[in-house]
Amino acid sequence: MNMRFDGQVAIVTGAGNGLGRSHALELARRGAKIVVNDLGGSVGGEGGSANVAELVVQEIVAAGGEAIADGANVTDEAQVAAMVAAAMDKWGRVDILVNNAGILRDKSFAKMALDDFNLVLDVHLRGSVNCSKAVWNVMREQGYGRIVMTTSTSGLYGNFGQSNYGTAKMGLVGLMNTLHLEGAKYDIRVNALAPVAATRMTEHLGSSASNDLMTVESVTAGLVYLAHEDAPSRLVLCAGAGVYSAVRIYETEGVYLPPEEQRPENIAAHIDEILNVEGQRMLGEGNEQVAKFIGKAEASG
Repeated sequence: MNMRFDGQVAIVTGAGNGLGRSHALELARRGAKIVVNDLGGSVGGEGGSANVAELVVQEIVAAGGEAIADGANVTDEAQVAAMVAAAMDKWGRVDILVNNAGILRDKSFAKMALDDFNLVLDVHLRGSVNCSKAVWNVMREQGYGRIVMTTSTSGLYGNFGQSNYGTAKMGLVGLMNTLHLEGAKYDIRVNALAPVAATRMTEHLGSSASNDLMTVESVTAGLVYLAHEDAPSRLVLCAGAGVYSAVRIYETEGVYLPPEEQRPENIAAHIDEILNVEGQRMLGEGNEQVAKFIGKAEASG
């Protein structure tokens, strides 16, 4: 199957460099019309220039595609709304949103200023909320949409010096989980990509040999899959160096303790049973856990 996006419109944030640029170019190569969004700032979020987005648009147009540049700051609701309005004015629809824009301000938690913590949350998490909200009703009304969040192993597993980044990236998994439920009847599928690639955000890590393996193109292959009409929903897909895996949240079966035994000492006594992976399963939504707990308690009564 050749995955095509003919007639579809995609907004890719942070598309002036690195992964975003690769995502935009590949979606365009496969037929999508692209809004190339980039504020043009530094890795730390300083400054801004429209040139980086314009250069990507020029590449797409030179290859026979259609694209427009947009310099909206994803943390600014009005600018994001104007970006979506521009896409609607030009093409009449928005089918795909790739929430890729991000910055880094790494420091250990003890040394991190709260302003740096909050700004990283604003760009990654609030920025993805703003963009998703701006396209949500468009996608509902047209009965179709694909939204991809960009999460990270820093959120899924933690990474020293990235409490701000990790918090934002795990928050995006929570956003994905709920939007997946709310968008289902409108064929809006929401997924998350956890990339590992050699970009300007990771140039201080790894060797040249590992950088040769960690191409942006290998990650973009995963993005294209998640943005396609046949994509799943609520999948966290990890991609890097040509390796693809999934992160899934499972809950163990657990134990029931009657009222007279509901003490921390008894939780400690039963912790091996609580951690036992036999019978663990994924839950479709939060209420399934409530039903499970009540059912287990009633069955033990």
